[in-house]
Amino acid sequence: MTKILKGLVTGLLLFLLLSCSREPATEKTVDHSATKKWHVTIQLPEIALPVLMHLEPDGSGAWFENAVEHVQVPDVRATDQGWILRFPAFNNTITLNRTQQGFEGQLTLVKRGYEQTMPLIAIPDKGYRFLPDPEPQADFTGRWEVGFIEKDGTVGQAVGEFDQQGSRVSGTFLTPTGDYRFLAGDAHGDTLLLSTFDGAHAFVFKAVMLEDGSLKGDFWSGTKWHQPWTAERNYEAQLPDAYTLTYLKEGYERLEFQFPDLSGQPVSLLDDKYQGKVVLVSLAGSWCPNCADEMEFLSGVYQQYRDQGLEIICLLYEHFEDFELAAAQGVALEEKHDIDFDILVAGTSDKTKAAETLPMLNQVLAFPTLIFIDRGGNVRGIHTGFAGPGTGRYFAEFKEKFTAELERLLAEDMPIAGP
Repeated sequence: MTKILKGLVTGLLLFLLLSCSREPATEKTVDHSATKKWHVTIQLPEIALPVLMHLEPDGSGAWFENAVEHVQVPDVRATDQGWILRFPAFNNTITLNRTQQGFEGQLTLVKRGYEQTMPLIAIPDKGYRFLPDPEPQADFTGRWEVGFIEKDGTVGQAVGEFDQQGSRVSGTFLTPTGDYRFLAGDAHGDTLLLSTFDGAHAFVFKAVMLEDGSLKGDFWSGTKWHQPWTAERNYEAQLPDAYTLTYLKEGYERLEFQFPDLSGQPVSLLDDKYQGKVVLVSLAGSWCPNCADEMEFLSGVYQQYRDQGLEIICLLYEHFEDFELAAAQGVALEEKHDIDFDILVAGTSDKTKAAETLPMLNQVLAFPTLIFIDRGGNVRGIHTGFAGPGTGRYFAEFKEKFTAELERLLAEDMPIAGP
């Protein structure tokens, strides 16, 4: 069989398996009270997103699996027809209604100014993600120099890191503004398939390895986003330094703001609480998984270093302008990550509008963005984006550099005021 014919056969098989949201009906009725593991298929407009769900029959717990990541569902509620799974920190919901074969339902993602809804089905887990018996003919392991092609033809720089064990593939993409977290999937023929559902995002990546060893692929996110991408294997691929992308405009040395906390009380860096302290200011949103990763990290950092003079402020930029709604999301974020530092409602998630709330910055390029302020109130560094646990060694490298910078600032004495 020629390579072209093999490619056509592989493509047809993948089309049949991935373009349809429904599994063939089975004659046997599922015993919901005895089934914990479910193979969930979320139907995006052009492709299906598979993910493994663990649901305790009594509703006492639920989580979704993406490679080594288990995404816990904080709020599981019983209904007459089945279950409602809520992710309060992201404000997203899954409904599950019982059927003879499992569940049917819907994923609802709340975005800025609208909602995305996607139908889904769940059947008892069959032990695979995309394909029951994948047969890989290509090895996708390694580091890849990736270009995500924008609608205007410009190319967004990224780095792909993949690990293939047999037909199973895991990995992530890193960009200058963050990472795509934990991805899991299969290699079949010369095709790579990866997906994730983390409570906030519904991502699918597909790529074909060409004869020259490069990749040509597509990326789908929710109901609105499709983007082509290409990649070449490059073990030296690097991203721009995250400490150089966001900076103070000329003539500024300090960050100045006043925003309400979750109870509506105004908070400023000029408050006594922050005087003589090293302060980390994070620009974040409850809707942002990278921000959630950073909040989890900073919560532990605060507990470790607060007695040495560290304070942290989270500036919250939400999808809606209503203060009460935004504050409620802040409370959910606070509870999820056991946050003991101040969370302030600063504005909306539109980056242009967010930049207007902090006019001393050259831009707000990414959520999260972390600003380092010394004991004298001077901005000493700004880190754009966050390479979280899904990035492996990149996360370890970030933590090492972050800790060194933080401890250096904490070791400095309070500047003596001039005459």
